[in-house]
Amino acid sequence: MKKFSKKELLSIPNIMGYFRILLIPVFCVIYIGADSAEDYYLAAAIVLISTITDFLDGKVARKFHMITEFGKFLDPVADKLTHAAIAVCLMFRYSGMRWLVGLMIVKEGFMAVMGAINLRHGKKLDGARWFGKVCTGTLFAVLLILVLLPEISLKTANILIGAETVIMAVTLALYVPVFYRMRKEWND
Repeated sequence: MKKFSKKELLSIPNIMGYFRILLIPVFCVIYIGADSAEDYYLAAAIVLISTITDFLDGKVARKFHMITEFGKFLDPVADKLTHAAIAVCLMFRYSGMRWLVGLMIVKEGFMAVMGAINLRHGKKLDGARWFGKVCTGTLFAVLLILVLLPEISLKTANILIGAETVIMAVTLALYVPVFYRMRKEWND
């Protein structure tokens, strides 16, 4: 396993990634314990701070030539952990969220296993595909709406959750042939 230098581990973009991970338990405590609109707005503000930090870490890394292999690993891990934590917290409020969380586990599990298998054969997925980015963007939007609008009707919440579940299922289906083609390249 590659050792990372202190400079790489403590670069500004990576510190932003650590910060995002540290915001996760803060969000969870505030959201689960929320008993007023202000609490929900505070939880939503934490999500927005995390999102802004996510946006800025990439900008800083590119502008100041601080892109690191560790940062390429840390950033998506922070994204996945943040989205998972928000979705799990939302399960306490919206039972339909269980289906989306289950599909998130299947999709991310598939991506991790296939990524690891391909990496062992010298192949690497070079960034998310457009449909993966759409899925991540819509997932974030749905999660933020559900956190920010605690008085949203159950019907509307279920429509949003259902639509995102469909988007995620389609995304998973679109990644299957991508990994299949990568697998075929091993034998070529």
